[in-house]
Amino acid sequence: MSSEEIFDLLRNERRRGVIRELCSRAGQLTVRGLSERIAEQETGESPPPRCARDSVYNSLIQTHLPKLDEYEVVEYDAGRKTVALDDGAEAVTLYLEVVSPYGITWMSYYRSIAVVSMLVVLAGELGAPGIVAIPDVLWPVLFLVVVAVSMARQFWRRRWLLLNRYLT
Repeated sequence: MSSEEIFDLLRNERRRGVIRELCSRAGQLTVRGLSERIAEQETGESPPPRCARDSVYNSLIQTHLPKLDEYEVVEYDAGRKTVALDDGAEAVTLYLEVVSPYGITWMSYYRSIAVVSMLVVLAGELGAPGIVAIPDVLWPVLFLVVVAVSMARQFWRRRWLLLNRYLT
């Protein structure tokens, strides 16, 4: 799938919502359940108003799910009204995951951790007060733990997408 096709798919918020919901859960969802979750996100109400659920349901069935199915991002069974992730989802979700929850790109986030850790270790070698009070080996370990926890969080958010590849 070309980047233009991916950008076209992700241009619509409801399609992005479908992908996010499916990535956060294992297996299939019913279109009714999926439309309720997306309507809840759009309205901020739980449960969402019936008119919002119906609007989302109709747009998913008529437009968004067939388009995502066409590009093999989801498997949409129109007869059973179920939807699940397909093989093309992994390529598309990379475009959704560029920005961390902190509002910066993941690359900038990890680069910042690396720069700060390097400056702290350098400050410790130069005898900066406060930094030298902690053993030299503890600073790199601390920053490695921060990186490991950040990576674990990223993997956890993508767990169903990654597991789907091996379970199907």
